[in-house]
Amino acid sequence: MEQTLLLNATYEPLKVVHWQKAITLWCQGKVEIIASHDREIRAVSFSVKLPSVIRLLRYVRIKKRFDYVPFSRANIYARDSYACQYCNHGFPTPELTFDHVVPVSQGGRKDWENIVTCCVSCNRRKGGRTPEEARMRLVRPPRRPHSAPAVRITIGLRNAPDSWRDYLYWNLELDDS
Repeated sequence: MEQTLLLNATYEPLKVVHWQKAITLWCQGKVEIIASHDREIRAVSFSVKLPSVIRLLRYVRIKKRFDYVPFSRANIYARDSYACQYCNHGFPTPELTFDHVVPVSQGGRKDWENIVTCCVSCNRRKGGRTPEEARMRLVRPPRRPHSAPAVRITIGLRNAPDSWRDYLYWNLELDDS
């Protein structure tokens, strides 16, 4: 079904919601519809086009800290620029894994300071040893990122409706196809 981009009262993107949630917020008088999809839905007493972009009428303060980056595989890969931290070659995501610098068997923890992006080949070569024991060097030591990406809404760029493009901050060029 169709998705709806939810904006704060200041036109900042907050998140993507299901069209049913968007209609509920609109019926409650909490949002205004900025843009609509071509598809129309009908109720007993009215019909409305599916909302594509909605804006809250009251400003919502975002409670999350902007400098907090959740610990996840995707964020580890992003921190390390999708490059193996042993051989320094870039790889597509399916060809990457992560490695404990200090192995769990030797007391290593699962945290920002002990996990690095690694290719499968280097991970096998290192095995359950420290980089020193395996005679391998890290490109750079792992550390906690200082800031999160500017936009946390994850969508397929090629699938985003044209009506969203004015409200999202793109950091790459979109092609016409």
